[in-house]
Parts: sequence; structure tokens; C-alpha cells
Amino acid sequence: MGDVNQETAEVRAPLHQFSVPLSATRRGARLARLLAAERLQAWGLPLDPARLIVAELAANAAVHGRVAGRGFRLTLSVPRPTVLRIEVTDTRGDRLPVTSRVADDQPAESGYGLLLVEQLSSQWGIRTGPAPAKTVWAEVRLVR
Repeated sequence: MGDVNQETAEVRAPLHQFSVPLSATRRGARLARLLAAERLQAWGLPLDPARLIVAELAANAAVHGRVAGRGFRLTLSVPRPTVLRIEVTDTRGDRLPVTSRVADDQPAESGYGLLLVEQLSSQWGIRTGPAPAKTVWAEVRLVR
């Protein structure tokens, strides 16, 4: 019986996982993009569109999710051979990102970055908690 549980746990473990805390600054956002590119290359995965998604989510965390004295966390994982999951967690759970649109489904003056994330990812979303945090995540289909 113990072997069956062991196998189940191994199947659910991500194929690759990387997580790093960063300062909630423009420099931290730039470092997130550079570290993501380095990790994707090490894993033999394509840089784009993941690098663009990381850049946008990290910039949002540094600008809109910033709390003095607190940083954000970048997490990359490959939970299945065909999926790259990007997560950026900040400590502004009270400020949820939205894609701003006006009449006729036209973008408003802000919110373009999340429209880019929406277009480049197969799916994306927001997970709140644990308080005071929120995580904005996006998944990219991998073609091998």
C-alpha cells in the first residue's frame, strides 16, 4: 500500500520548479525577467512568450503590488510536460488586477499589460491568500 501512495506523490510533483523572492522594485522586476530566462534556458524551454509574461507580472507586482519593506515572489513550474506555470505573489491582496475595457471591447487607458498576458497565455487568473497576499498566475502551453 505504501508504494502506491509513493507513486501518486511522485506523479503529482512538478517536473521542474523554481521559486525566488525579489524586491518589489523596478530592479527586482528586471531581475525576475532575467532569472526566468536563465531558468527556461536551463530547462530547455522556449523563452517566449513566458519571458514577456514574467516581465509584465513582475512589473505589476513592483508597481501596483508594492508594500514598503515587502517583496514579491516569482515561481516557475512545469506541472505537466506540456505546461509552464508562471506565478507572481505580492503582499497587496487588497488590490486585485483587472483588464480595463471600455465600450465595444476596446482597451481603456490602462490594463494593456494584462491584455498581453491574456493573449499570450493559455489561461491566467488570480488566487487570493494567505492574507495579505495574492498570486497572479498564467499558464503557457509548451510545444516540444
